[in-house]
Amino acid sequence: MQFLLPIAFAVILGLVSYLMSANQTKRTLAKQSKPLANPALETRFMMLANALDLKRLEVNVYDIDPVNGLAAPDGQIYITRGFLEKFSSGEVTAAEMSSVIAHELGHVALGHTKRRMIDFSGQNAIRTALSVTLNRFIPLIGPWIANMVINMVAARMSRKDEFEADAYATALMIKAGLGAAPQKSLFVKLNKLTGSAGAAPAWFLSHPKTTDRIKAIETNEKRWTGTVS
Repeated sequence: MQFLLPIAFAVILGLVSYLMSANQTKRTLAKQSKPLANPALETRFMMLANALDLKRLEVNVYDIDPVNGLAAPDGQIYITRGFLEKFSSGEVTAAEMSSVIAHELGHVALGHTKRRMIDFSGQNAIRTALSVTLNRFIPLIGPWIANMVINMVAARMSRKDEFEADAYATALMIKAGLGAAPQKSLFVKLNKLTGSAGAAPAWFLSHPKTTDRIKAIETNEKRWTGTVS
């Protein structure tokens, strides 16, 4: 029974931490964001909306420099000012930006944001259990090993979510008449756009390797259309 108390505490702490973080993220996004107003992008986004039988897509601009897109815990979709500037400079096309929105819509539609709350709590509990157990046999080093193992598991789960959101985006882009080519071309540019060197070991990465993502997209594209663009 005493062994279970730290685990129960870790689960509760994980839930509270996640909810606090989600609320803080929501407040920050609301304070530092504004609705997107760009006719060139709105035209392409309407193609996605029509494919989903929606009147329009609500997309917001998060006023930060890094190039990124994100789905907030409340389901709101954001692109960063840094990403929008890449479009304005001609480095990213409207169709490629649409693929980012399609990807974030995938995270929302597939419930990834909500599932992360459960995953985070479970990982925190397992981390505590492993730390306590390993510390009995390998003092000091045990908790470090437990933390490394959980980080690897979390990264793998995150990569799975990214592949799923990519597949959703591919299907949506094809249905909208935009095709999968913009999604793939954006990934080719991604490391340069984000300044990511990709030097970390693959098993610690929260996102799959670009080459693996493109290969998965082409597999789905061929399965659904019979061709690869």
